[in-house]
Amino acid sequence: MGSKNKLRRFEENAQFNNVVQPTREHIRSGDIHLKGTWAAHFGNNNPIVLELGCGKGEYTLGLARQNPAQNFIGVDIKGARLWRGAKTALEEKLFNVAFLRTQIEWIDQLFDTDEVSEIWITFPDPQIKYKRTKHRMTNPDFLKKYRTILKPQGMVHLKTDSEFMHGYTLGLLQGLGLEILYANHDIYKNEGSPKNVLGIQTFYEKQYLEKGKSITYLQFRIH
Repeated sequence: MGSKNKLRRFEENAQFNNVVQPTREHIRSGDIHLKGTWAAHFGNNNPIVLELGCGKGEYTLGLARQNPAQNFIGVDIKGARLWRGAKTALEEKLFNVAFLRTQIEWIDQLFDTDEVSEIWITFPDPQIKYKRTKHRMTNPDFLKKYRTILKPQGMVHLKTDSEFMHGYTLGLLQGLGLEILYANHDIYKNEGSPKNVLGIQTFYEKQYLEKGKSITYLQFRIH
């Protein structure tokens, strides 16, 4: 993508009413007015669901279309990618969708205790090298952050093409004694996965399937 095109998308993001972009300085200083105010942003008290590392927001949009009585927030640091999802949401008049441009590491500073009902993590970078463990989105540090913002019965969903990421997370959950609600190492061959797992396919997921990769899914609680 050319630099001019990126700049245009950044400018449009600043104008979109469904894109929130807190500055790094505000987050670091603790000067954040978003915590506990997301219901007001949507104008209702419907459950709030996050997709972390949402990219172009394909899964966020798919979930929002299927569940109009819930609010969905796609979170990603890549503004040029996030632009696509925000623009599509506006074009389709999906008022239950917003996008938050920030680093996932700061998620517990942007949402209040018990403010979130569910978290989706779709096709994250598995960060296979040991020295990259701290960047895996289901490592113990991230789970603690998710626990802070999730309601007591709140769920986390992990959908990935990485057998490593699936196995790492499953083993970690078992070791921590957390509640595993559902686990499937090949959702399209083994029956039983929820409709919102089978019924939404991103561009990259379709590519993975064409290559014969298995798609795995985990559903669990942290509390």
